[in-house]
Amino acid sequence: MATTAKTPAKKPRKSRAAKKPRIEVVATSPENPTNADLLARREAAVPRGVASAAPVFADRAENAELWDVEGKRYIDFAGGIAVLNTGHRHPAVIAAAKAQEDRYTHTSFQVVPYEPYVALAEKLNALAPGEAPKKSLLVTTGAEAVENAVKIARAATGRPGVIAFTGGYHGRTLLTLGMTGKVSPYKKDVGPFPADVFRAPFPSVRDGITVQDALTGLKNLFLTDAQPDRVAAIIIEPVLGEGGYTPVPFEMLRELRAICDEHGILLIADEIQAGFGRTGTMFAIEHSGVVPDLITVAKSMAGGYPIAGVIGRADVMDAMDPGGLGGTYGGNPVACAAALAAIEALETEGLLARSLQLGDHFRARFAEIGARTAPYRMWDIRGLGAMLAVEFVTDFDSATPDAALVKSVCAHALKRGLILLACGMHGNALRIMVPLSASDEIIEEGLAIFEAALADAVAETSA
Repeated sequence: MATTAKTPAKKPRKSRAAKKPRIEVVATSPENPTNADLLARREAAVPRGVASAAPVFADRAENAELWDVEGKRYIDFAGGIAVLNTGHRHPAVIAAAKAQEDRYTHTSFQVVPYEPYVALAEKLNALAPGEAPKKSLLVTTGAEAVENAVKIARAATGRPGVIAFTGGYHGRTLLTLGMTGKVSPYKKDVGPFPADVFRAPFPSVRDGITVQDALTGLKNLFLTDAQPDRVAAIIIEPVLGEGGYTPVPFEMLRELRAICDEHGILLIADEIQAGFGRTGTMFAIEHSGVVPDLITVAKSMAGGYPIAGVIGRADVMDAMDPGGLGGTYGGNPVACAAALAAIEALETEGLLARSLQLGDHFRARFAEIGARTAPYRMWDIRGLGAMLAVEFVTDFDSATPDAALVKSVCAHALKRGLILLACGMHGNALRIMVPLSASDEIIEEGLAIFEAALADAVAETSA
């Protein structure tokens, strides 16, 4: 008869409690923390890859003004990176969000759908240019919107390829980084990137690239790397965002539309930074008269609440099978309610016209300030509506980009109470993203600070 060997009983282990690694607990800041207190906690808790432009911490904000935890007031020309076209805490946006919070905050649209998602999709479909029927997908971030636009385009065309442009910014996920046309800091050290993403040249006065040069480059791309009948989509920002607030010439957009039609390629307008009134129209591409097949949206759509989306031709949007699109938090009901209120504010409070007015005013004032305070340093003033940038150089003869001057202007402006952000391939442009709801008095106060900061920076960098 077989017998089963018994496993010798193990001696009980001694407690390892004394050997557990010590957990360092960072002492909490005082009841009223300073910026320095919070910076120390931030450095201990947040990875350094998450950069912050200003070493101050927000306590409260209203329209185009912000106060830090130490009570210092700032005029906000950054708008949370173009998210606050309707200003900080627009009353109608806050009221709509709070009303929705009193009913429910989440069910997941994929589980139990809700009316705010449908209502916002209906509104976006009505706003998008073009007569063809539209449908809209709601997600959470701009990069997520771009990724889904590519998925939809590939499903609709049965093709893998995507063409983007030099200087374009489309997000920080791996697929969107493949489309983003700037290495540092976004793409540095994190490749390889997905295949079948190609890059065409963007028209650039600085680099001597004309519209015809850019189109020739695109056609050469078809000959050398991107077989046109394997290209699903061409994606372009109607106004470059991180790339320097450079508008795409309307001629270029019209030619891209014709090229897409010729080859059965879908045209995607990335309106994440330029949309919702920033340029004086609801979508920047409307200035050109061109109708894209898909539009990606986010940022100012909801007045500060996180939401993004893809708007497109219904036949294209329906290419994906059920379950192929979505996400747990996509189209959050509170953000949908906020978005509907923010869009209504843009339409009813004259903020589209206000953007055009502000654009004209900023252009004129920047020209005055540049001539008076930084002669032969303000090389370009460009943009559409209130989506404007000023580019600085060391001198007009060489037109060498002067990122050091721009960095100094931002630092001196912050000390004086103005929040500014840089942009551009060389980091030598300052972009304007002030809320369109800002008063004339706030605008003038901000411009006066800007001029003083520019004078400080010129003196500092010339010393």
